[in-house]
Amino acid sequence: MLLKPNMNWTANQGISIPAVIANISRTDKLIQVDFNVEEPSSCFRAEVMEDGGNSWEDSCVEIFLQNPVNESEYFNFEITSRGFILAARGQGRENRTKLEKEALGSIARAKRVAGVVGEFISWGMSVAIPASIFGISSFEGLTLKGNIYKCADKAKTPHYLSAFPIDTEKPDFHRPEFFQTLV
Repeated sequence: MLLKPNMNWTANQGISIPAVIANISRTDKLIQVDFNVEEPSSCFRAEVMEDGGNSWEDSCVEIFLQNPVNESEYFNFEITSRGFILAARGQGRENRTKLEKEALGSIARAKRVAGVVGEFISWGMSVAIPASIFGISSFEGLTLKGNIYKCADKAKTPHYLSAFPIDTEKPDFHRPEFFQTLV
């Protein structure tokens, strides 16, 4: 699926927008999202150096998933171009509980090293999230709802893209009312 910018958001107006494709697949044991990103160098930032850091400030891809066994809660998985992850759970933007290091370690991440072509940087990330993160042994028979994002809040050119539209006045990814079926 192609991630698109909300052009009603001022931050996305008058800039060169990254091109992002996300491919989603699922087995009984995991959900996998493969991202391919090509972005203008002004959109690229890579300064976060550890799991649990402020990944949204860097060039990152994000997977937000409604908890398939507790629809009032959702998980956010935010992965930088270097493969560092921030993951949390909760019912809204506030009072989120970060996942422990052991849980983060169970989320497989495979990065494609960034390459420079003219004024563009191309990179990729594959993320595999096990069912165990949600406290279940299998996704069998469950519908997975969520949204997929790309952002870089502290890049020279901040930008915000999503797989499914978010009808808000300004960028806000923590809006589960706009989640749709992913797989």
